[in-house]
Amino acid sequence: MPSLGTLAFCFQFLMVAASSQPSLDLTLDSAVHASLTSENGIEEDDFQTMLQRQKREAAPLRYSHSAYIVNIGLSFTSPLVPIQDYFKNLSLPILINTSDSMTTISNINVTTDAPPMNKSITIIMSVKLDINFQDALRNPSSDLYMKYKHDFEKAFTNAYQHLPGFISATVTGFRSGSVSVDYEVKTASATLTQLENASRDVLNSVNASYMITPNSFVVSAVITDQTDFSVCPADIFEGDTVIMTCQTKLTSWNVTWDHSGQVVSQSYRHSIQSTGTESTLKITNFAQNDSGPYTCVFKDSAAPSVLYKATHNLTVAAINIVSSDNIDVVCERVDVLLTCCTDRNLQPSNVKWSVSGQMGILGTATTKDNCSNYRLEIQDYHCSPSKSGTVTSYTCELSTGNGARRSKVIEVTYLQIANITISPPTNVSEGYNFSLTCTSNVMNYNKVIWEIQMGTTNTTIESDPYIQTYTNQTEAESVLTVKTATLEWNGTYTCTFFQKSLSSSARTAVEVVPLPLKQNIFVDPIEAFIRCNTQQELKCCINKMENYNVTFTVQSTTFFPGKRYVAENNQMCYVYNYTEKTCNIEKDLLAYCTFQNRINGTIRSPEMKLQLIPDTAKVVCSSSVGIGKQGDRITKSCPILNGPMRGNITYVCRDKAWSEARNNCISAPINTLLTAAEALLSSPQPKEKLPEYLQSLVEGVKKEEQGINTSPPDLGAVVTILGLVSTIPEEAAQSTVKNFLTVVDIIVSNTTINSWNELNQQETNKSSLLLESVERFSQYLQPVNNTIPSIRNTNLQLEGIVISEGNGSQYAKNFTFSGPSGLSGNVLINEAQIQNLQANTTIISVAYSTLGQILPHRSETSESVNGLVMTTTMSRNISQGFEIIMTFGKSNISLINPQCVFWNFTSGQWDKTGCRPENREQDVTCNCTHLTSFSILMSPHAVSIGGNALDYITYIGLSISILSLLACILIEFLVWKSVTKNRTSYMRHICMLNIATSLLIADIWFIVAASLHDIKETVKDICIAVTFFIHLFYLCVFFWMLALGLMLFYRLVFILHDTSKTTQKAVAFSLGYGCPITISVITIAVTHPYGAYERRDACWLSWEMSKALLAFVIPALIIVAVNFIIAIVVIGKILRPAVGDKPNQQERSFFIQVGKSIGVLTPLLGLTWGFGFATVIKDTSVVFHILFTILNALQGLFILLFGTVWDKKVREALLNKCSSTKWSSQQTKSTSQGNSAPVFSMKSPLSKPLNSLCGKTG
Repeated sequence: MPSLGTLAFCFQFLMVAASSQPSLDLTLDSAVHASLTSENGIEEDDFQTMLQRQKREAAPLRYSHSAYIVNIGLSFTSPLVPIQDYFKNLSLPILINTSDSMTTISNINVTTDAPPMNKSITIIMSVKLDINFQDALRNPSSDLYMKYKHDFEKAFTNAYQHLPGFISATVTGFRSGSVSVDYEVKTASATLTQLENASRDVLNSVNASYMITPNSFVVSAVITDQTDFSVCPADIFEGDTVIMTCQTKLTSWNVTWDHSGQVVSQSYRHSIQSTGTESTLKITNFAQNDSGPYTCVFKDSAAPSVLYKATHNLTVAAINIVSSDNIDVVCERVDVLLTCCTDRNLQPSNVKWSVSGQMGILGTATTKDNCSNYRLEIQDYHCSPSKSGTVTSYTCELSTGNGARRSKVIEVTYLQIANITISPPTNVSEGYNFSLTCTSNVMNYNKVIWEIQMGTTNTTIESDPYIQTYTNQTEAESVLTVKTATLEWNGTYTCTFFQKSLSSSARTAVEVVPLPLKQNIFVDPIEAFIRCNTQQELKCCINKMENYNVTFTVQSTTFFPGKRYVAENNQMCYVYNYTEKTCNIEKDLLAYCTFQNRINGTIRSPEMKLQLIPDTAKVVCSSSVGIGKQGDRITKSCPILNGPMRGNITYVCRDKAWSEARNNCISAPINTLLTAAEALLSSPQPKEKLPEYLQSLVEGVKKEEQGINTSPPDLGAVVTILGLVSTIPEEAAQSTVKNFLTVVDIIVSNTTINSWNELNQQETNKSSLLLESVERFSQYLQPVNNTIPSIRNTNLQLEGIVISEGNGSQYAKNFTFSGPSGLSGNVLINEAQIQNLQANTTIISVAYSTLGQILPHRSETSESVNGLVMTTTMSRNISQGFEIIMTFGKSNISLINPQCVFWNFTSGQWDKTGCRPENREQDVTCNCTHLTSFSILMSPHAVSIGGNALDYITYIGLSISILSLLACILIEFLVWKSVTKNRTSYMRHICMLNIATSLLIADIWFIVAASLHDIKETVKDICIAVTFFIHLFYLCVFFWMLALGLMLFYRLVFILHDTSKTTQKAVAFSLGYGCPITISVITIAVTHPYGAYERRDACWLSWEMSKALLAFVIPALIIVAVNFIIAIVVIGKILRPAVGDKPNQQERSFFIQVGKSIGVLTPLLGLTWGFGFATVIKDTSVVFHILFTILNALQGLFILLFGTVWDKKVREALLNKCSSTKWSSQQTKSTSQGNSAPVFSMKSPLSKPLNSLCGKTG
C-alpha cells in the first residue's frame, strides 16, 4: 500500500486541483495502487475511471515501484494563470522524502481538457433492513412512509454530502423482502471507495432501530453526459417523418428507447435500428400525442449496472394556414385573388393548388414570403344559368419536405346574373282574384321575395298562403296568387330571386280598381211581399263614395236605378221602384243589383226575394215595414245606427201589425271588428298584423261584453272572427296567445250560456266552430325560444311543451279550476310515445270548464257532459299505436255509465270511437288512440248500439263476402268450359267473373280503409289512395252489372244483328273499367286540390265539403234503375216474344236465368246503396246504419247465391265435375297430359283461370 506521505502529497494536489480549471497529469515514479473490488466483482482504478472506460491493468497486491498517471481536475478558473505559471516554472524532477519511501515527480503536464461543467451522474442504490415489511410503506402518503423517507434522506444526505459535486440524495421507494430502501444519489463524480466510505457513514447516521444489513449496499449508475442525441428535422410539424439518433462511445447492442416513460417498440409508424455505438428511432406521420421526452438508453454488457442515457424533449407544431374566406363570385369581368398564408416562409415547390367542381375555372399561382396567391380571371362566358350556384373547391396544399402536408379548401360559388321576367301590368277589380308569374332562367336559388311599393311604402308579401315557387329543368317560376284583391294590393310589384348575395328582380304594376265586396252591399228588403201594379222600393247601399254603373235585375229583366243619394253615415244608396204587371198567379220574384266599375268588373248584391200577393188575398199588415197577410214574415236589413250593421231583422204579421220575430243584427263595433278580420285575412301581411289586430279585438270584445252576453248575433260574429284569425300561423308570443284565449274566455263564460243556447238553435255549428278554431290556433302556434307560454284564465287554461332533441320525459299536464265548478283533469302521454315524436314537435293542451254546457248534444238522449272538455293537439301527425291518457274529475258523481267521447267535427256531435273508459268514484280515466277534444258523457240509462257493434258486423260480413267471392271465382274456373259453349253464355260469365273480381278487390280495400280509421290524419296520402281505389272498384261492380244487362238486352232484342265475340268483349271491358276510371280520375282531380276529396273521419268520398260522394251515388243509382228496366223488358220479352223472335229452348232457359239474376241482384244491390245514401243524411235513424252495414258487407254472398249457384247449368256442371266417374276420368286425363303440357300452355289446367278472367276460351 502507498505510504501516508505519498497519499498526503496526492491529496495536496487534489486540493489544489479543486480550485483550478485545468487538469494535471502527474507521473509518479514510485507509487503503489491498490485495486478496489466492487460488489459486482469489477476491478477498476477508481469509480470515475470506470465511468470513462479507461481500462488499466490491475496491480498485484504487493508493493511495486512503477509509473502512474494521476488525473486532477480543477473546477474553477479564478487562479488559472498563476497556477499554470507556477507549474511551468518548477524544476523537475522533484524528490519528495517521506518516512517510509522516496517519491520522485518527473513530469507535470498542464492541459485544459476538463470535464464539461454542470454535468452530473445519477447513482442508483439500495440497502436492506433486517425488519419486517409493512404495507403502509407502499403508500407514499402514509405516516410510516414519510417517517422512513425523512429519516433515511437525512442520513443519506449526511453520509454522501462529502462526495465531489454532491447534489442530492433521495429515497424513491420501499420494497418487500424484509425491507429494501431504494434511493438515488446525484453528484458530479465519485469513486467506489468514496461510495463505500460514505455508505459506511450511513450506518452511523441511521437510527439503530432500522437494523441496516451490513454489506447490503447495491450500486448502479446512470450516465447522461456521454451520449449525443440529435433530431432531424429540428422544427417538427404534424405529419413529418422524424429521425432521432443517439451516439455513444460505448459499443453495445443493448439499446432501448422510451417515450414519456413508455417503451417504444417496432410498429408501422416506429422503426428502430441499432449498430454498435449508434441507434436510430424513426417515426412517420408525427402527431401531437407523439410530442414529449424521448430517452435512449445504452446498457454496458460488461457492467450491467451502468446505463448511458440521453433525453431530448420533442415538440410538434401544426402548419397553421390562414386562407381567404369562401366567396361568391358573379360571373362578369372580374379578377378574384385567393390566398393561403402560413406562419413560416414558403418555397414555391412546397405549395400546390388543385381545383375540383363542375365549373373548373383555372387560375395562376404565385408565392411570396409566407403567402401563396391564386388569381382567377372570371369572364361572362365562364358561367351558364344551369350551373349558377354551383360550388368549385380550390385547395392549397402546403408541405414541409419532411412528409407533413396541410391543405385548406376555399369554396367559390359562381353566380350567373338571372334574367327575370314577370307578368305585364294589369288592372283587377276589388274582390276579384289575380295572379302574377315571375320566371328566372336560373334554377338554383335560395329564396324568392315579392314586394309591393305604394308611394314610399314597401310591403313584403308573406309567402304563406300567397306564393308558390316551382322549378323545372330549364327555369324557376314563382307564382303570386291573390284570391281576394283589396286596395292594399294596389301598387308596383317587385319579384326578387336571391342566389346567396346576388339578387335579380323584375317589376310590374297592378291597379286594384274599387268595387264593393258582396258582404258590404246592404239590400232592402231581403224578403218582402208586393201587390200587383203597386210600387215596391228596392234599395242597395254601399259604404264607399265611388261612381259605379248600377243596375237592378228582377227575374232576368234589368232596370236602371231611379235615383241615387247619400244616406246616413255617408252610405251611397241606389233605389229602384219596381212594379209587377203580371197579376194572375201567386209567385216569387228574385231581385238583385249589380255594381260595375270602370274596367267592367261586376259584383252582384245579395238577393232580394219578393212574393206576389194576389188581389184576392187580404192584406192585414201595412206599414213602413211592408205589407203582408196574417202570419207572413218579412226580412229587412238592419238599420244604420252608429255605423254599418251586418245582419237582418225578421218581422211577423200578427194582429194586423208587424212585430219583431228575430233580430240578427250585428252591432256596429263588432261588425267593424269582423270587417277588419276579413280584411286582415286578405292583406299581404296577415301574420305580421295579427298581434296588433288581436289586441284591438280584446279591447273591442271587452267593451262590448255586455252586448255579447245578450246578443246571439254578436256572439256568433265573434266566433266567426276567431275562426278567421285561427287560420293564420303565428308565433307563440305570450301576448298573442293571451289575447286570443282572453276573447275565447269571455264568450264561454257562464253569462253567455243563454246566448249560446239561442245561437245553437239558429246555427248549430257555431259552438263546434269555436272549438275547432281553438284547436287550429293551437296547432299552428310556432314556439318562441323553444317554449309555449302557459295561460290561466277563468274558464279555460292552456299548457304546452316543445319536444327537444333527446327529450324523452313524459308529457303530463294538470288543470284545476277554482270557483263553483271546481273541475280538474290531467293529460298524460307516456315517455315511449314522446320518444317516437320528431324533435321540435309542439304538444298543446287546452281545458275548458264551461264548454261542455255550450256544445250541443242529442236531445233524444239523457247524456250530459260530466267534466272538463280537454283538447290536445300536435304540430305533426301522430304515429300508429299512439295513446293518450286523460283523467276527468266528475262534476256529478251520481251519474253512471261513463263514456269517453271526442267531438266529431264532421257529424257535429260527441263520438266515442277509439276511446275506452276506466270508471272510479271521483273521476274517469280515458285511454284514447287519437287527439281531439275529449270529455266524458254520463247517463243514468244504458247506452244504445254504437260504432263497435257496427264494426263487428262489418268485419264478419266482409269475411263472409270475401270467402263467397273466392268461392264464386273458383266455381267459375271449374265449370268454365261447360257453361260457355255459346256466345251469350260466354259473355254472361265474363261479366259475372269480373263483377266478383271487382267486388273482391273493393272489399279488400274497404278493410284497409277500416284499419286506417283511427290513424287517418297520420296517413293522409295513403287514405286518399284507398278512397280512390274503393271508389273505382265499387263503380266497376256496377258498370259490369250494366254491361251484363245491356248484353242481355242486345242479345234478346236485336236477334238478327250479330257481332263478334271480340267486339262484345271490347265494349264490355271499356264499359266495365273505362267508365269507372274516367269518373274516379275526374272526381279526385276536381276535389283534391281543394282538400275536399275524402272525409275527415274516414277514408271515403266527402259529402259535407264537396258532395264528392255523388260521383258514386249517381252512377250507381242510374245503373240500378237502367238494369231494373232492362230486367222487366227482358222478362216480358221472353214470356211474350214477337213473331219470328222466339229463341230456342236453350237460349230461352239462359235468358230466363240471366234475367232472374239481374232482376234479383239489381234491386238488392241498389237497395244496399240506397240505405248507404240515407246514412249520409244528418240525424238518420240507427236502423239505416245497421241495414246498410249488413247488406253492404254481404254483397259477395248475394253474388254467389243469386249470380252463380242459382244458375241451373252451373249447378249441373259443378255436380258433374264432382261425381266419382267424372273425377276418375279427369284424373286419368290429367296424368296422361301432365308430362307434355307446359304449365302456362293453352292446354295447362292453370291456363283456365288466367284466360277466363280476360275472356279467353282456350
